[in-house]
Amino acid sequence: EVQLVESGGGLVQAGGSLRLSCAVSGFTFDDYSIGWFRQAPGKEREGVSCIRISSSDGSPYYADSVKGRFSISSDNAKNMVYLQMNSLKSEDTAVYYCAAADVVYGLGLDDYEYDYWGQGTQVTVSA
Repeated sequence: EVQLVESGGGLVQAGGSLRLSCAVSGFTFDDYSIGWFRQAPGKEREGVSCIRISSSDGSPYYADSVKGRFSISSDNAKNMVYLQMNSLKSEDTAVYYCAAADVVYGLGLDDYEYDYWGQGTQVTVSA
């Protein structure tokens, strides 16, 4: 059974930083993708970043809204994926989810490509 557990959310002032963690378990493949998504109240879920967990290609992708501020990384030995969020803005306030997919065909920022989801962690950025 695939399980994803997020942690690291919290309350931070604008301009601050947080690092979210996603613990992944149960994947039987060595090649899959992990995406970070977020959903603010009253808004649609938005793809934030994606990384392919593979020995051959771990190129990350980012939404334009977070480029230059957020960084995704993985520790394959620990089955962990991280989202480092710097220069946080009030508009980054949302519930953040990590998700897993066997295959993604685009940039990996579309939620319909993902089969497995974590429970989410709240990030609140105060102005």
